[in-house]
Amino acid sequence: MAQRRRVNTNRTVSRNRSYNSKNAAYVYGNAVPKTDVVRRPEEVPKKNISHEIRKNREKSRHMSLGYVFFLAAALCVAGVVLINYIQLQAELTNKTENIARMEKQLNNLKLENDENYNNIVSSIDLEEIKRIAIGELGMTYPQEGQVYTYTSEGYDYLRAVTQD
Repeated sequence: MAQRRRVNTNRTVSRNRSYNSKNAAYVYGNAVPKTDVVRRPEEVPKKNISHEIRKNREKSRHMSLGYVFFLAAALCVAGVVLINYIQLQAELTNKTENIARMEKQLNNLKLENDENYNNIVSSIDLEEIKRIAIGELGMTYPQEGQVYTYTSEGYDYLRAVTQD
């Protein structure tokens, strides 16, 4: 067992102050005594436990076969649910990435389409078309009474009816 040193509380501290309860823990010398004693588990005194408590503790240490099967089944169900959840998360991530890729492709196609349209529109010379239509093909502007206005009723085409 560890040896204990006894602290002399009757000594006076320097400057003629006497020892009081605040300074009671002061130790003279170069070694501090151990005040807490550590006991080994076999040295700890056992408490008196009632028969009912001991019986409940022993019961809680043992698992029945049915309980083991129940825990195994619960573990399997939890595993299946978690694996399914991870697969759904992976599928969702893949679909999101696919949508983002397709949106990027759509934006690129729209930009290319707009660029091609603008090139076509800018390459058309309307004066040249007018010159060819009037000069080479003999077309003329419409006369009074040759222009008919109509209202569209949702049809995709209009059949021209000539009046002879």
